[in-house]
Amino acid sequence: MSSSEQKRRGKQRPRPHSCQFCDKAFTSTQHLKDHQSVHTGDKPHHCDQCGKDFTQLSSLRTHHRIHSGDKPHHCDECGKSFTQSGTLKLHQRRHAGEKPYSCEYCGKSFTDSFSCQQHKHIHSGDKTFQCPLCSKVFLTQSNLTRHRRLHTGEKLYPCELCGRSFSHYSSYTVHQRIHTGERPYRCRFCDKTFTSSTNHSEHERVHTGERPYSCDRCGKSFSHITTCLLHKRVHTGDKPYRCEHCGKSFITSSNLSRHVRTHTGEKPYWCDRCKKHFTFSNQLKRHRCV
Repeated sequence: MSSSEQKRRGKQRPRPHSCQFCDKAFTSTQHLKDHQSVHTGDKPHHCDQCGKDFTQLSSLRTHHRIHSGDKPHHCDECGKSFTQSGTLKLHQRRHAGEKPYSCEYCGKSFTDSFSCQQHKHIHSGDKTFQCPLCSKVFLTQSNLTRHRRLHTGEKLYPCELCGRSFSHYSSYTVHQRIHTGERPYRCRFCDKTFTSSTNHSEHERVHTGERPYSCDRCGKSFSHITTCLLHKRVHTGDKPYRCEHCGKSFITSSNLSRHVRTHTGEKPYWCDRCKKHFTFSNQLKRHRCV
């Protein structure tokens, strides 16, 4: 062993706490407990604001930033801030145009490995997570968790500007841009800008003509996966979103949400000039044109 290697090892802290499941060792009992939760499925760290549970204390601390609004990681190029350093790194790849992860089936590239793995399920058709309430299946556990909020009506993220609430933090973040006017995603072909990366990617397919999603019943191709999934329900007759007030069923969750407002009287869209409220976004648009 070289002298430099000996010095490096000499500086390492001892790891006396070993995992009984996988031989990994840790410097403290707390780190060991956090790690063993991966094996046991235990989630001992509880958020007292929204009730969500976490396996690791560090994950809980990061989650708390959602409630506090703390975003300590800043992009030097555009000034945008993030709650996690990993999210900042992914964002910076978008500035650089870096997409290091590619699909071996179709060659499509991605900024992060998770998105790449999710994309590959499109080719394999693998859907392993099933909703116990409606039997719908999903590619990932996180997608299933998001879906189940449609059944429970849980909306953890309220907008402090207009009062509208959201089931998912990502939807809340995109919604905030309606108030701020921020449109950080620009089309490479026509300079049109968008509030979300999803809308940006889908728009660019108008220019490229790319239709990566196809129906296995009739072979029709689509630019967007959501459009493809909705189309398939034409063949199956599936209407998975049911109104708890009157029993009417809908093909999409957005159609259900619009319908439910006819029962609740909710008016989430409001004019920033006269403060008048509207049930549907198209009503607000017509109002602004007057």
